[in-house]
Amino acid sequence: MATTWNPAGVGASNSVQLAKAETASIPWYLWCAVLAVTSVSIGAHWDVSWHRSIGRDTFWTPAHMAIYACGVLAAISCGYLVLNTTFRRPAGMLASSVEIFGFRAPLGAFIASWGGIAMLTSAPFDNWWHNAYGLDVKIISPPHTLLMLGVFAVSVGTLILLVGAMNRATAAGHGETARHLQWMLVYVGGLMVVFQMFFRMEYTWDVYLHGSWAYESMAIGMPTMFAILWQSSRNRWASTWAAGIYTAFVAGAVWILPLFPAEPKLGPVFHMVTQFIPPKFPILLIVPAIALDLLWGKTRNWKLWQVALLTGPVFVLPLVAAEWPFASFLMTNGAANRFFGTIYFDYNMPSTSYDVLRKFWLPEQGWTLWSGLLLAMVFASVSAWLGLRLGRWMRGIQR
Repeated sequence: MATTWNPAGVGASNSVQLAKAETASIPWYLWCAVLAVTSVSIGAHWDVSWHRSIGRDTFWTPAHMAIYACGVLAAISCGYLVLNTTFRRPAGMLASSVEIFGFRAPLGAFIASWGGIAMLTSAPFDNWWHNAYGLDVKIISPPHTLLMLGVFAVSVGTLILLVGAMNRATAAGHGETARHLQWMLVYVGGLMVVFQMFFRMEYTWDVYLHGSWAYESMAIGMPTMFAILWQSSRNRWASTWAAGIYTAFVAGAVWILPLFPAEPKLGPVFHMVTQFIPPKFPILLIVPAIALDLLWGKTRNWKLWQVALLTGPVFVLPLVAAEWPFASFLMTNGAANRFFGTIYFDYNMPSTSYDVLRKFWLPEQGWTLWSGLLLAMVFASVSAWLGLRLGRWMRGIQR
């Protein structure tokens, strides 16, 4: 990684002295928190594939267990941080902690703890919801929203824990440890891109990619994530790495999940499914991610609002330029293979659906399209402004 380890804004001399007292190695609880984010990323895509291939046969599926393992692992790592810092009060941990309701721990530990509690709370609520309103429902429902908020909090808490540890390692002169933490930070950032795109799955289905609403949904929040990661990690290619991790993760799911057998257990069955149905091929976020890294690297000395204003079109236009023709390709026989994955259909998808017919749903053109894309650029600019502000704040996190 091309990185300049400049501790500007990382802390005053007292913070540096406290950081030097810490170990130069990466503590186990950070690895545990990263494992939590990894587990839920795998579990979420596995669970959707389970629903699309089998239906909902029981709450106790391996996919569900992988999801809720995130809450358990967050509780283990962050519970240790809170209890150990509050009651044993080791000097190094106290120096990197904040106090909330009489308890002490790093800020990220409190955020991730809330996320873990929200995730575990959503479990019985989700089970009741399915029993009351249907065994197989949409991704966005009240219990799923609570679950996703919990996952988001665990991810954000982990990100803040890693940023704080990286900043302290940098200030203490532990350059190698700081670089390892930077890799972990970018990796978690990539999984957060996976999570954000997962939440947009119902709006970015390939048959919707000739409508502006798909790009509007990505413009709300995705530039925020890229900007936060670019600023906080101090890596000039952070957005590109994160988008690459997202691409590799989802593409891996497209290629790996169909290798395992599955059989529908709910009706109606319109397609005789014999293997797990994978997600759609990843959106080409790598293209605008590269453009954003290049833009932000050239505009370091610009005012924040100027950078944000330019970020909107730099995010949306390359994304549309890359994804629009690629979406057209996905509708053709050339994409009907295991690599691109357009040959897989849910067991309950009728033959008259746009997905089976390989046709775009309400394609837009002319002023309707461009007015929607202009709105997407506005969303992207506002999202980028927020992300750049938050990223600059995170560069100074010590606790």
